[in-house]
Amino acid sequence: MSSSHTESQAYYDQNPAARWIALLSICIATFIAPLSMSAVNLALPAIATDLQADAVLVSWVPTINLWGSILLMLPAGRLADMVGRKRVFNIGIAFFALSSLMVLLVGSIEWLLVVRVLQGIAGALIFGTAMAIVSSIFNSSNRGTALGFTATSVYLGLTAGPLIGGWLTEVLGWRSVFWVPVPFILLAILLVNVYLKGDWKSEQRERFDWAGTVLFSIWTTAFFFGLSGLPGPGYVVLFLAGLLFLALFLRQQSVAPAPLIRLKALADNRVFNRSILASLFMYGAHYPVLFLLSLYLQYIEGMSPTSSGQLILIQALAMAILAPLAGKLSDRYQPRLIATTGCLLFCSGFAVLFWISMESSLTLVVVGLLLLGIGFGLFSTPNNNAAMSSVNQDRLSAASAMLNLARTLGNLCSMAIVVLLFNHVLGNTQLAPDQYPALLLVIRIALGLACLYTLAAAWFSYSRGNVTRPE
Repeated sequence: MSSSHTESQAYYDQNPAARWIALLSICIATFIAPLSMSAVNLALPAIATDLQADAVLVSWVPTINLWGSILLMLPAGRLADMVGRKRVFNIGIAFFALSSLMVLLVGSIEWLLVVRVLQGIAGALIFGTAMAIVSSIFNSSNRGTALGFTATSVYLGLTAGPLIGGWLTEVLGWRSVFWVPVPFILLAILLVNVYLKGDWKSEQRERFDWAGTVLFSIWTTAFFFGLSGLPGPGYVVLFLAGLLFLALFLRQQSVAPAPLIRLKALADNRVFNRSILASLFMYGAHYPVLFLLSLYLQYIEGMSPTSSGQLILIQALAMAILAPLAGKLSDRYQPRLIATTGCLLFCSGFAVLFWISMESSLTLVVVGLLLLGIGFGLFSTPNNNAAMSSVNQDRLSAASAMLNLARTLGNLCSMAIVVLLFNHVLGNTQLAPDQYPALLLVIRIALGLACLYTLAAAWFSYSRGNVTRPE
């Protein structure tokens, strides 16, 4: 451990209360940013009407920010290990506030998508470092509990976003979903700079992998946009180009002196790589839920944005209650047992929701959301704790970035498939009552696929083996 790490650790060991105040400042930022990004889901019908956007362009609003986020996720983690985690985190939350205010100038759906891309880039800087900072602060004790509170803030923000977004849309208009959270983001910046001591960076001087960054950006861009437009000939070419550049990226990473990903270390660390894969499939299953259910509840069930958000909040409450408890348990028991149980409960939630119809009782939705919330609450923190406990201190930002990359890649791929379904089932038309059966078909197909993703996550979670914590 470097001298700077030792000094920071000594400060928090001597001032236990400082740990929790620093955690609070991080949690405010990691609550507000995802809340702001997910609140837009309940504003989609209002956005579609105001900006006269068709169904496909509307489906890009919750999707395009994932592309912006994924472009910088790995570079952000590597850069944070080199120049300081707190510095990169601060830049991220400041840029998020600035990009959110840009919505006041938006006059078309295309410019709104640009704002979403910029929010995604800012999110990469935030989430590529937050987990690493928390793991550093709580290196000597209570890491699982602290990661549990961090996970709760993130996922409570993601799931409470629709409730707040629905209320803001009805009272202040859809643009308020973007600008109202900005003062709270500024508060997070203040608290982080006042209470967070230490900047945690590697003592080793290494060059930044620019070639790897460019190749990574190219392959993810080509793959994502190609997948969303299949089976059109141009999109097939783009998709195949993405796979080619992925191969080139992996080849370059295997020979680069200071790569973004240390492939051999990743392959040798079974606990970490299986945690990454479990995260990839779980988040791939989870991300489209808010988008799909918000459309189902508002269009098919005829609920208001606020009422829809209140119902969807059930999942967040279950998750918020269980995530810290699951984190504490994962400090004492092997995380894979808790996380795998969560995967299976999560799968059962999708199995219940798969049976929604034009005449379904809302009880079915409530039961499905409860199972999703309980399952995800049991999975997220033990999975993160297992992953972060299996790597050394000087690579925590890179590990945090890899976990968030897996999350974002899962989100991106599953939403690309949803966009693909919208393209082929609904097309470039505004949603109207005669298209509700087609919308329901898209929702049910997506929920069925989510069941399969979650079963894959359960297998990777269980097969990771037991955690051996490094010194």
